[in-house]
Amino acid sequence: MAASTKPLEWRRLLFGLCLFHAVVQDRRKFGPLGWNIRYDFTDGDLSVSLAQLQEYLDSYETPPFRVLQFLFTEINYGGRVTDDKDRRLINTLITNFCGSPVLEEGYAFSPSETYKVPGCETVAQFREVIGSFPLVPSPEIFGLHDNADITCQQAETYGLLGTLLGLQPRSSSGGGAGNSQEEIVGRLAQGILDKLPAAFDVEAVSAQYPTTYKESMNTVLAQEAIRYNALLAVINSSLKATLKALKGLVVMSPDLEKVVNSLYDNQVPEAWAAKAYPSLKPLSSWVTDLLERLAFIQDWVANGTPAVYWISGFFFPQAFLTGTLQNYARKYALPIDTVSFGFQVMDDLDSGSSCTTGPEDGCYIRGLFMEGARWDSHEHQLAESWPKELFTETPVVWLKPQQHRVKPTEGIYDCPVYKTLTRAGTLSTTGHSTNFIMMLELSTSVDPSHWIDRGVALFTALAF
Repeated sequence: MAASTKPLEWRRLLFGLCLFHAVVQDRRKFGPLGWNIRYDFTDGDLSVSLAQLQEYLDSYETPPFRVLQFLFTEINYGGRVTDDKDRRLINTLITNFCGSPVLEEGYAFSPSETYKVPGCETVAQFREVIGSFPLVPSPEIFGLHDNADITCQQAETYGLLGTLLGLQPRSSSGGGAGNSQEEIVGRLAQGILDKLPAAFDVEAVSAQYPTTYKESMNTVLAQEAIRYNALLAVINSSLKATLKALKGLVVMSPDLEKVVNSLYDNQVPEAWAAKAYPSLKPLSSWVTDLLERLAFIQDWVANGTPAVYWISGFFFPQAFLTGTLQNYARKYALPIDTVSFGFQVMDDLDSGSSCTTGPEDGCYIRGLFMEGARWDSHEHQLAESWPKELFTETPVVWLKPQQHRVKPTEGIYDCPVYKTLTRAGTLSTTGHSTNFIMMLELSTSVDPSHWIDRGVALFTALAF
């Protein structure tokens, strides 16, 4: 307690930094809502940070908080942080626990003031204060909404059920009335085969929508058809081979056995997932989603460019976004590297069913789901989630290409858009993330740091 020549500042910042260490550690239990990537922060990070805090407190008349925050979040703790959205988060969190307000009497780290700066002078007094804290901390101290507790409990439950699913027997007992694994898988495989449509005629699509300088969407459509055809080919071949193996017509290879076990467990087979788009859905929902995606592409082929694009239906949405920018740049003969998106949430279009024509420039998109907050269509801005409502559908968004666009400096939150709820992804050979799509600007009346702490993000697909 007396390690510094400025005991009052030292005690308060010491408490704040230790609480920060606990927060960054415990945010991991909330999964991707807490951190995109699960980092292994250690006590060594805290020890080094405390040593630096003591040195800078003693060396300067006024604590250099910007320097300290940089050291803590960019070097000590931040040296482990590899995701840019997580780096944004940790730089926001530190301001609540290591800043000039922490030195004020009665400063609260949480809105309910459960966690406040204690006016303690001895270790015993600090222990007494810490012992009075709730055994199960509320999500508010982590900067999260109360709904985060539900997300955490759901993740634990799904993990337990996944383990139980892997332990279940693969066939029914001798004299029981239940169906065997072979019968269940056989019916399921045949049912999926019956639902699958024929592959797209890529040559006919290319002839109907030829590659032209003024319309990049034709190229996007052809590429999407090719990708879905490759997926359909894998599904068809593996299901047909599985049915033959179940009847004893071909050998049940290890690969086919994996397909059988996955179908029985209502999971997407690895062979399909390797050729498919990222998805966390179980098999039944995954097949339904696939059929909807195929219907979206087929409707595009049959009826022309849609007025509102279902962004969830794209195999590779980054190509669609680039195509939109390309169309605008070529239309007005502009360098494409000077063009970027502006964003407008179209509250009056609802889900897009009432829209029959697209905008003059840019495009309308639908199919985005928000976690950590909701969109208030009356106030036209972000708002707190309703209790027990983990995800909300976002209205149609207008992507408006503009040249030399100046980004707003206030009143907006840069909301990351992902394909799945795992948030984290890897860089593909194209240079794009396998999960992250883009940043979408949303209006807000509160400081953007509030929504950064909340972990607010948009997704093109949910896990069910």
